[in-house]
Amino acid sequence: MTKKRQILVTNALPYANAALHLGHILEYTQTDVWVRFQRMRGHQCYYVSADDAHGTAIMLKADEKGISPEQHIADMRSIHEADFRDFHISVDNYHSTHSDENKQYAELIYNRLVENDHIAKREITQAFDAEKQLFLADRYIKGTCPKCKAEDQYGDNCEACGATYSPTDLINPVSALSGTTPIEKQSTHYFFKLPEFTEFLKSWTRSGAVQDEVANKLGEWLESGLQEWDISRDAPYFGFEIPNAPNKFFYVWLDAPIGYMASFKNLCDQQNLDFDQFWAADSSAELYHFIGKDIVNFHALFWPAMLTSANFRTPTKVCVHGFVTVNGKKMSKSRGTFINARCYLDHLNPEYLRYYYASKLTASVEDIDLNLEDFIQKVNSDLVGKVVNIASRCAKFITKGNDGILSTHIADTALWQQVSDAGNKIAEHYEQREYSKAIREIMAQADAANEYIAAKEPWKLNKDPSQQQQVQDICSLGINLFRLLLTYLKPVIPTMAADGEAFLNDQLTWESIKQPLVGHQINNFKPLLQRVEKEKVDAMVEASKQEVEQTTKAILEGPLADEPIADEINFDDFMKVDLRVARIVKAEAVEGADKLLALTLDIGGETRNVFSGIKSSYQATDLEGRLTVMVANLAPRKMRFGVSEGMVLAAGDDNGIYLLSPDSGAEPGQRIT
Repeated sequence: MTKKRQILVTNALPYANAALHLGHILEYTQTDVWVRFQRMRGHQCYYVSADDAHGTAIMLKADEKGISPEQHIADMRSIHEADFRDFHISVDNYHSTHSDENKQYAELIYNRLVENDHIAKREITQAFDAEKQLFLADRYIKGTCPKCKAEDQYGDNCEACGATYSPTDLINPVSALSGTTPIEKQSTHYFFKLPEFTEFLKSWTRSGAVQDEVANKLGEWLESGLQEWDISRDAPYFGFEIPNAPNKFFYVWLDAPIGYMASFKNLCDQQNLDFDQFWAADSSAELYHFIGKDIVNFHALFWPAMLTSANFRTPTKVCVHGFVTVNGKKMSKSRGTFINARCYLDHLNPEYLRYYYASKLTASVEDIDLNLEDFIQKVNSDLVGKVVNIASRCAKFITKGNDGILSTHIADTALWQQVSDAGNKIAEHYEQREYSKAIREIMAQADAANEYIAAKEPWKLNKDPSQQQQVQDICSLGINLFRLLLTYLKPVIPTMAADGEAFLNDQLTWESIKQPLVGHQINNFKPLLQRVEKEKVDAMVEASKQEVEQTTKAILEGPLADEPIADEINFDDFMKVDLRVARIVKAEAVEGADKLLALTLDIGGETRNVFSGIKSSYQATDLEGRLTVMVANLAPRKMRFGVSEGMVLAAGDDNGIYLLSPDSGAEPGQRIT
């Protein structure tokens, strides 16, 4: 008998400012499959989540909508909870970081950090919007890069040349909130002394708590030297006020991970559980965080350091995954592939996506591509064509020929044992989050089952009355093999599994794979899953495009419609800009630059090397061969990574950067007029 484990699992908390999209659903599916598997194994496994509900962005969004922040986060929470429910995410408790429990633990941890002399206090100079009476975070300041002079850059780094700087270094800075020029203003801020935990973190990050590739990246940061972490923000700010610091509030990322503790404490109070049994420094329980690769620093540096100082346990493992691309590219609103969870649910069965994601997920941080054609083919081939097909072919011979009672023996014990024994390997794959390997093994066994049935041809034997018992034996084995396969798939497709349990008149557990059903009565078979229809996938993409159009229309008719256009230029000025079609013949990441890609561009007879700040939106290999538009007569500029011989054109918004491309048929070197 396997020893029963005590496990607490969390996913990254969705921010209470927007609806969930298919990128979110990847993480929640990965988390939920692992949780359901652990429960099937008989372990005590709790899964908690919450809305991340604090910060300036929440406050500004509520103000824009003309409601209180509390009302705004309550509205978003109901939307998120519905999406969780309808994607079959089996969270035990969904809470909010704007809660009494989170306030309690945020203050407790902070006070312990103070007692341990891990909090520093000093004056800093910040940009201040005098009109809005608000200190401005870097994302709310824009201006001209002090290094390459590119315009419309954020306050902390330049997407054109990759330079990093202070917002005070920007040329002609403006507030993105009011359009006014920020002033410099001093303020007292509170800092967590993260550098004091460097040696601890070097050890912890190499302990198996994160994947090796993540540990390597963290090692680079640790070797280059950690900085003290600013954990305070000035009023007005939607969040918790810092104890003994009037008008100073905890930065959202201070209390967001504490939200894991808060949500679990809320569950403990509901179910009379022992909180300390899971969170005490000497806890023997297991703690797993499932997160995206963009928030590793918060979960694998700041969070374990804070927990250690405050005398709480650290995570057993931080499980990091990659991003979602659609059809090989970053999710795009214009292409209709930036798909919200609800838009998907309006058109398609959630278990299609759960299965497809599981078939692609590994334990690495590689991105996952949702190829819509492959999505249709894989779901239809695997789930409908292989798994459900077994039951639909065999069930009618049992229910009509033997009153639904399975044979009293197994016709091919070797085959049954083979599929049953595969459960050990499949379980290990699930445990290690190698879901794609688990799915491949399950489908290999499904192939074996289908080959057996196809070879025996019970539909032909059924025509001969003397072969009725053989038909029953063949089809009874088929039903038993279907039962094993559905058991293995239950963590991934729980609703289809539940319908299968009703048909089988049996509960599917990991223990149940050890013994077949013999002399057992099943119920009438009903279709368990319909095929994915391409028309519905196309309708989903089209609906997603329409959502974008409606949002754009609202923006154009809303307050932003009054935003002034840049200063007028004459025609002669514009004609000085030489825009050329360029083919990207090579693209590669720039070592030492988080946002830059080095592009080699063919502009017809010559090549140019250009640095472009588009790394966050594109995989380098996906760009090679693509046509784009470049400014060919821009003076070369020297950067610390080399010389950039032009500029490629792109558009950007809060959801990403979109490289401009000419229509098909254009040739490198053609001038755009």
